[in-house]
Amino acid sequence: MSAGVRVIAIDGPSGAGKSTVGRAVAERLGVGYLDTGAMYRAVTFAVLRRAVDPHDEAEVTEVASTVDLDIADVDGVTRVIVDGVDATQDIRGREVTESVSAVSAISAVRAELV
Repeated sequence: MSAGVRVIAIDGPSGAGKSTVGRAVAERLGVGYLDTGAMYRAVTFAVLRRAVDPHDEAEVTEVASTVDLDIADVDGVTRVIVDGVDATQDIRGREVTESVSAVSAISAVRAELV
């Protein structure tokens, strides 16, 4: 991280309002907002779309290193494009939700996303 860059991380359980609080803090401070949870969900979406087992660390790491992600906050909504596909709604669906913990637990995936 470069000098002068400030990062605020908000952690907590699913549904606790982390994104809402994060957006409000970012707006109040006049800084950018990045939903890192959406990043892990986007990789999970790509893993499932490529028919990779979310528990296969090597294959999931390969997906994380090759996936094309575009995540942007547009008018208070995090828009997520995965390999050219708008996955904004899909990343919040049941299938991704059931697998995102396995994907985000892989240290190489976390390193790639950082």
